[in-house]
Amino acid sequence: MQFKDYYETLGVSRGADAEEVKRAYRKQARKYHPDVSKEKNAEEKFKNVQEAYEVLKDADKRAAYDQLGRDYRSGQQFRPPPDWEQRFGQSGGGHRFSDLNGFSDFFSSLFGAAGGVGAGGGGAGGYSQPEADGGQVEVSIEEAYAGTRRRVSIHENGRARLVDVQIPAGVADGQALRIGAAGGRGALILRVKLRPHPIFVLQGKDVQIELPLAPWEAALGAKIAVPTLGGTVELTIPAGAQAGQKLRLRGRGFPGVPSGDQFVLLKLVTPNAETPQAKEAYERMRREFNFNPRAAWPP
Repeated sequence: MQFKDYYETLGVSRGADAEEVKRAYRKQARKYHPDVSKEKNAEEKFKNVQEAYEVLKDADKRAAYDQLGRDYRSGQQFRPPPDWEQRFGQSGGGHRFSDLNGFSDFFSSLFGAAGGVGAGGGGAGGYSQPEADGGQVEVSIEEAYAGTRRRVSIHENGRARLVDVQIPAGVADGQALRIGAAGGRGALILRVKLRPHPIFVLQGKDVQIELPLAPWEAALGAKIAVPTLGGTVELTIPAGAQAGQKLRLRGRGFPGVPSGDQFVLLKLVTPNAETPQAKEAYERMRREFNFNPRAAWPP
């Protein structure tokens, strides 16, 4: 079995801190991701990068690896010391990490036994993988409001698989969905991205829309059919409504405890005076109202 130099794989020094390791991993993962890389043997290199990061991001595994690897170079024949299991691991009937994730025999020989270095839960509880970034899933505001299911392609260790994901009702933009560990795989984190909507604007769990009104609807009052994410409702516009005024539809926002509200922002739209009759109507309004909208300004 050959020794693997994880620092060399990520292109960092042995003194690199956690942030340097993370940056190097992201750079290498982008470079060799099988979906985009044109590099030769990209899939194998992608696996090596993931394996290196799995060790170097974990303080316990990194410390054990550093103690072991001081006198080895990448590619040299390697065999763990006889007391390795007693010092850093636990023997037992657990699965080898490499069997579950395609990591190398070298990795498995060091950290693969259940309850080994960095194991979650310890003992017979088995090896617990950390959560990994599974990318994002894009949904509409309507889908986020009602909830939906999506079949998405996620990538693990250079391999793609399709997963059915339940998007819960009321999910927020940027919210992380955890795809549980199955068959020994570590959990993946899938982030939700909400597509912009031409009418609805999400503000936390509240929703806002802009409602255009004719001047006479604002002046005299009206009943207007207003769209909401849960269906159309009739909204009463009070007489004398003003542009910029907000009306509230309680409980018509995103579901939750409590549910959000929908706010309706009033916007006045003035029709053009395109005919002699329309111009005369505006002239008559000017004479009859004798109204100065800037009367409150200082002299």
